[in-house]
Amino acid sequence: MSKIDSRRRVAVLGGAGGIGRALVSDLVAADCDVIVLDLATSLSRHAPPVQGIEIDVLRPESIGRAMADLSKCCPSLHGFVNLAGYTRAVQQLSETTDSQFDDIISGNLRGTFLSTKAVLPQMVEGGSIVLMASGLAQYVRPGHGAYAASKAGVIALAKTLALECAPRLRVNAVAPGLVQTAFLTGGTGMSEEDCESLVSLEATAGAVPLGRHALPGDISGPIRFLLGPDSAFMTGQVLWVNGGLYMP
Repeated sequence: MSKIDSRRRVAVLGGAGGIGRALVSDLVAADCDVIVLDLATSLSRHAPPVQGIEIDVLRPESIGRAMADLSKCCPSLHGFVNLAGYTRAVQQLSETTDSQFDDIISGNLRGTFLSTKAVLPQMVEGGSIVLMASGLAQYVRPGHGAYAASKAGVIALAKTLALECAPRLRVNAVAPGLVQTAFLTGGTGMSEEDCESLVSLEATAGAVPLGRHALPGDISGPIRFLLGPDSAFMTGQVLWVNGGLYMP
């Protein structure tokens, strides 16, 4: 496991979700100072025992307030992880309304752009940013068109930021396959976590060479690797974490 130097300061946007909670727990165990940014409903229901700041990436004014609060409690950051994102339904593009498409693009792509751009001034030299993409960004499947497009855009953002922020910062992305979290019911804070999954885990697990879908800890490890010194010569890269389902 890549060791992250102790007392490093890391902000995790979406840190109250399933992957976020696993990541925050691992970072705290590594003696990092962690700040969680998430929806108010998520912070109250799921936030780990670390400082939380309310943010809604669909609202630019909320992002501005959150970043102002973040700068007060943590004026400099060694790491920033952007996990925020959601999907609504499995439906063909021909059945997707303009407003549904705009909603997914706004939450996953525009929100990532605005929040990551806003945090850049707080990053210290040598810092690391990790964005959350998806295997669907390239391993496109029917019914996920809007979400796939939004996450393909996130990959493009990560690669562009990697070039524009070098050599001061590193920017990479993690692209998971299906992960067993509330995301599959619409997203933490966006739905009830005990709702029926948008996809059948039992039916889809059989296609994964490793025989199962990912758990949050399977994604936390690659993120921590990209935050830490063992990935010091990596930027503009995408780590595909899917049990062998998709091999670019």
